[in-house]
Amino acid sequence: MARVPLLMILPPALFAGLAGLFLAGMFRDDPDALPSTFIGTQAPALPAVALGTYPTFASDDLANGEVKMVNFFASWCPPCRAEHPALMQLAEEGVAVYGVNKSDPTDTALEFLDELGNPYRAITVDRNGRHAIDWGVVALPETFVLDGDGTVVLKFSGPIHGVMDSIIRPALAEAAKPAEAS
Repeated sequence: MARVPLLMILPPALFAGLAGLFLAGMFRDDPDALPSTFIGTQAPALPAVALGTYPTFASDDLANGEVKMVNFFASWCPPCRAEHPALMQLAEEGVAVYGVNKSDPTDTALEFLDELGNPYRAITVDRNGRHAIDWGVVALPETFVLDGDGTVVLKFSGPIHGVMDSIIRPALAEAAKPAEAS
């Protein structure tokens, strides 16, 4: 019986393994979702840095007993502009929306809010983007849903206007459940 050299078996075996991984990835619950290590953990720290005369907030405010959204945005971000009406709608419905302005000059950020309206209950500024890194923000906009204790229930990357009913509202409802049970 002839022996088959290992170098003849190795490439087809590696190909089969890689094909198996790709196949498994196609059957994930949500192949478009970006997994986050923050789900189920306390929201990272944020300093209270004012944007103009708008009210500001810090980490302590994220655990005030109220379900809330934290939205990272910037005036130079076209998807942030696209999602802004959805944030305005949520704020009008009474959802506590907090904003983190990332890497914007103050006057540009203020012009953005003057033009489109301010959906944020309070805003803090992340001038150098360091806090966005701490939160795992990859690209703007990114939105986090937090329960009343400041625990991250959802991290959503991208504009929320297309997923309000399928992702954002269910996450807000999920975040409210512990508060209702107590």
